[in-house]
Amino acid sequence: QVQLVESGGGLVQAGGSLRLSCAGSANIFNIVTMGWYRQAPGKQRELVAAIILDGSTHYADSVKGRFTISRDNATKNMYLQMNSLKPADTGVYVCNVVSASGKGKYWGQGTQVTVSS
Repeated sequence: QVQLVESGGGLVQAGGSLRLSCAGSANIFNIVTMGWYRQAPGKQRELVAAIILDGSTHYADSVKGRFTISRDNATKNMYLQMNSLKPADTGVYVCNVVSASGKGKYWGQGTQVTVSS
């Protein structure tokens, strides 16, 4: 059974911080990429951060310098530290894991992040 579960979302004021977590990838093998997507109302789903097998990271220009993606290699949990939040960061943040075997691609249900002011 594989169930990706996000947590840590909420309502914050501009300038605040949140730390998102993604759990449930312990039974996904041959992971290639782990990342966070954002779905905002009326906008296309956007990859905001990703971490690759070799540890390299990618960030959307809109979040670079404010967000940090990381993983725990023991648990395979993934995290997104979000600092200096802006209203434009509002959206549903969805955990994604890509593997080279099995189903190939896994998605969580998302966690809502709302930034006010």
